[in-house]
Amino acid sequence: MGAGKTTIGRILARKLGMRFIDSDHEIEARTGASIPWIFEIEGEDSFRRREAEVIRDLCAEDGVVLATGGGAVLNAATRAHLKSRGTVVYLRATVHSIMLRVAHDKNRPLLQTADPRRRLEELMAQREPLYREIAQLVIDTGRPNVQSMVQTILDQLDTLEASRLARAPAADLPMNLQPTISLTVDLGERSYPIAIGPGLLSDPDLLARHIQGRQVAIVSNTTVAPLYLERVAAPLRAAGREVIAIVLPDGEQYKDQHSLMQIFDALLANKCDRKTTLVALGGGVIGDLTGYAAASYMRGVPFVQLPTTLLAQVDSSVGGKTGINHPLGKNMIGAFYQPRAVLADTATLASLPARELSAGLAEVIKHGAIIDAVFFDWIEANIEALMARDQAALAHAIARSCEIKAEVVRQDEREGGLRAILNFGHTFGHAIENGLGYGAWLHGEAVGCGMVMAADLSHRLGLVDAATVARVRALVAAAGLPTVAPDLGAERWLELMEVDKKNEGGAIKFILLKPLGSPSIGGAPREALLATLAACSA
Repeated sequence: MGAGKTTIGRILARKLGMRFIDSDHEIEARTGASIPWIFEIEGEDSFRRREAEVIRDLCAEDGVVLATGGGAVLNAATRAHLKSRGTVVYLRATVHSIMLRVAHDKNRPLLQTADPRRRLEELMAQREPLYREIAQLVIDTGRPNVQSMVQTILDQLDTLEASRLARAPAADLPMNLQPTISLTVDLGERSYPIAIGPGLLSDPDLLARHIQGRQVAIVSNTTVAPLYLERVAAPLRAAGREVIAIVLPDGEQYKDQHSLMQIFDALLANKCDRKTTLVALGGGVIGDLTGYAAASYMRGVPFVQLPTTLLAQVDSSVGGKTGINHPLGKNMIGAFYQPRAVLADTATLASLPARELSAGLAEVIKHGAIIDAVFFDWIEANIEALMARDQAALAHAIARSCEIKAEVVRQDEREGGLRAILNFGHTFGHAIENGLGYGAWLHGEAVGCGMVMAADLSHRLGLVDAATVARVRALVAAAGLPTVAPDLGAERWLELMEVDKKNEGGAIKFILLKPLGSPSIGGAPREALLATLAACSA
């Protein structure tokens, strides 16, 4: 509700040469009564039956752009009709933006309550999984330009049509297509799209539209390159572009100046100019290295992120933080440099080792813990599906994580304040990685354990109750992540945490919970910190 279905639907229909129909308007035309009147006199159950009949009839017609009511998906038969008969587009809006649009609209019977925001949050939690279940496209409506949203839908429809022709029997296509989710990181002239869905690496046009120059340098590693490098490179070569393949060793321990120099060496040896596009094909290490190389080479060349791990798809590929590690601190050398696009092919997760999948789930949990308590609840309820690699669950987790991070980055691109909350669990986690030696624990494993420690410290400071700490610990464990930190020794812990980008004036700063779903940034008394280290280490 309030996402702009009618406005966007009318424009889309005009551009496609189709008829536009609003199912609510059709119900009113058939009954001669308004929607609020039907709700008041007959009740919601009766309205839903009428709605299901109307949508069934309209789905039998051709050449139609149909805008349904927000609750139409509650009917299983309606969901089946929509999915089997057409391309379903979910226009996603945040609770905040919907409230701004409809809070005072008396024609919204479900919001005529004492607390419409809470009611809207309840409806969102109930309906969003159903939207995700049937949608082939998910479009973020956070952008004020309606025309650009319509163009995004048209572009994605073209992509879906190409996928239909290339990959599936015509009779089975509507039921078999998985959703492609489109989001935008809104940074003015540095804004860029995020596409999430299966098979994106097999769509040469999707990458090609973000490449302008003749040369393309694809940076990957020894694990990912054998799986996907040729799939990405071959269409580019066929289109007449010169492709330079740069394959680095795999592992966090190689996120250093030596790997960075390997990229520079290859670019210089091939006489790459300022129009050369760098493509990061891999996980977070490859993305950070490639982004920093792009920011530095000739003082800045374009780059595109093709993340192939869950951790990279939900976190590191979005937001423009690039860099390398130093022996004295993780990610201490780098730059804020935004990509031209992020194309996250969820099909790559099928070949992801279980340990890497769990590492990515740490960042998913982080987003719920610091920003969205409803999302945290959803993760708890769906952790088994996520661990089993359920495609719908993973798509929702990736999309919601990207939405959360994109909104934080929009407000604070260079981590001047708010963006620091994305480091929940990272102060402890980076210390673990550095203390054990990079590569001993995966980044997500260290962050997962770090979140348990940060929750424990939050409790010791009186910010959350013991039940919240138990929930965080249980969810981290259910994701297959460690909950007990290595015993580095108190002084070593403090020494490692003192080398952190968030710190000011030598004081260690932590991202804490106050309460679950809401972050707090601050320091901690030495005795409370030492108590957490003692309780959470072994």
